[in-house]
Amino acid sequence: MTAFEISPSGGQLGADVTGFDAGAASDADSMAMIHAAFVSHGVLCFRDQTLDERQLIEFTRRFGEIESYVLSDYAMKEYPEILLVSNIVEAGEPIGLRDAGTTWHTDMSYISAPPAATILYAKEVPVGDDGGILGDTLFASTAAAYDALPNDLKGRLADRRTTHSYEAKHARRALEGKSNRKPISQAQRDALPPVDHPVIRAHAGSGRKCIYVVAGECTGITGVAEDEAAKILEMLASHCVKEEFQYRHKWRSGDILMWDNCLVQHLALHDYALPQRRLMLRTTVKGSIPR
Repeated sequence: MTAFEISPSGGQLGADVTGFDAGAASDADSMAMIHAAFVSHGVLCFRDQTLDERQLIEFTRRFGEIESYVLSDYAMKEYPEILLVSNIVEAGEPIGLRDAGTTWHTDMSYISAPPAATILYAKEVPVGDDGGILGDTLFASTAAAYDALPNDLKGRLADRRTTHSYEAKHARRALEGKSNRKPISQAQRDALPPVDHPVIRAHAGSGRKCIYVVAGECTGITGVAEDEAAKILEMLASHCVKEEFQYRHKWRSGDILMWDNCLVQHLALHDYALPQRRLMLRTTVKGSIPR
């Protein structure tokens, strides 16, 4: 077994994995430890990695089937499983998604079976004038947020469903000036109709109950009047991301960060601008229909 250490953050989420080579083959016992840590901590950071694109794809496949991304404008031509997340501009055109993570969210909740996990590999991180690294990512535990709800509200939300809309999410970011994406095409609209998911979903690995509501993306709650549902959704979205449920990741080049899209929501801080460059390679692991 390869020697490596898993060091929990001490908070609701997060652990560092050191001494683990994500680009090399791993034995079953090592991967079992990694899987268990992921279920427990929700966010894992594999430090000091030097992977090429094929190795990143193979690392992702150790956790399941790779999810195809519906917006292919910024997928790598040679490796379409990888999406570029970047603020870099070449020949007057962005090379990657600049607006990824600009609002609190869980990835791709607007599809019927959202990804189980997202993996982001830091190739370049922005550095401030003082030498400090910018562009931290915040994570919030949706399980801890659920645990903190009043029991009467937990009972009322049991078995309720809400509608997740990609178009609503896109429109909100565009309205707030936080998107560099092209307008939604009719083909994308047809491919991504609104979907219903449980307001409270169970984690597939641990069974923990998690709030599954995204601000600006969810509309309506089954069996609840429209005005009241809107207030409840706003309250749940705000409650999920309270500071006491958060973990803050400070990036380093070579980090591979992996997070659980049921157990966490995340927000990328855009406190940098060109010529401060950020370049990340993103893959996602297919998930199951929320229950």
